Amino acid sequence: MSAEILRIHPDEPEPDRIQYVANCLRNGKVVGMPTDTFYGLAVDPVNLRAVESIYEIKTRLKQKPLSLLVSSLEQAYQLARESGTCFDLLAERFWPGPLTVIVRASSRLPLRSTANTGNVALRVPDAAIPRAVVAALGLPITATSANLAGLPECTYAACVRDQLGDSIPVIVDGGPTGRSVPTTIVDLSGPDGEWQILREGAIPTHAIVLALQQR
Repeated sequence: MSAEILRIHPDEPEPDRIQYVANCLRNGKVVGMPTDTFYGLAVDPVNLRAVESIYEIKTRLKQKPLSLLVSSLEQAYQLARESGTCFDLLAERFWPGPLTVIVRASSRLPLRSTANTGNVALRVPDAAIPRAVVAALGLPITATSANLAGLPECTYAACVRDQLGDSIPVIVDGGPTGRSVPTTIVDLSGPDGEWQILREGAIPTHAIVLALQQR
């Protein structure tokens, strides 16, 4: 059965459609939706059956944790066991935006949602649709890219339909995403405030280094 395509305005998301998406997530469904980089696969991260379905859809290694989208810095603090100065500096400088930060996860998240690593990857996207969905759901949502392993990431809804349209029930069409490069990933989960850049993406390394020099 082909996925339902649900059009939502990218800048002024219609509340009734956002609520519909939130209800789909509450019911354990996987929803494809745009972020500020690529289209992603959203589920309720505390619904372990839904989390498992993402790994199955993407044929993704179960040792790789899923990243989560949050709507605010306050929500990110609730999901991080410890944050620290580096987290504060990066969040203040680059959120909302294409920066994913890995921190130790709080007990609010099931260990399975962290791929049994105890870490969680967080970001506040610079995109109205996912932030509105998170606010309506009252929970973060997963944000792994909506593509099959080995195939290109998607920047528009038709690409998601072509790759995953028979595997997921709903795809939000919010038009093309604002970028075609992935997020930059910074790992802050190490001891004693150590940090490392795991992937340089939309935010260059020198900008990260400059922000963290303010410590």
